[in-house]
Amino acid sequence: MTKLLPLFRITAVLEGLSYILLLFIAVPIKYLQDDPQFVKMLGMPHGLFFMAYIVLAVMLGAELKWPNRTLFIVLVAAIIPFGTFYIDKKYLRNENA
Repeated sequence: MTKLLPLFRITAVLEGLSYILLLFIAVPIKYLQDDPQFVKMLGMPHGLFFMAYIVLAVMLGAELKWPNRTLFIVLVAAIIPFGTFYIDKKYLRNENA
């Protein structure tokens, strides 16, 4: 097992959680209540988790010799709500064995 895998799994969960909070809580509050405070509060951490997810995905993909298709799916999952949770279940849990 690679040392990057646990770090990537944690980053994937944090990225997914921050994205869901941003999309389904902060953005509706911003537009329905005209209060951008939560978007400002969640935007920066989400951006950092997103960039870390992309970098770690590329590094892990190279280390585990993922096919290009798998790497593409893992990268695209970062922009789909709940996508990182799917990636963790489908691709990453099996790598622990």
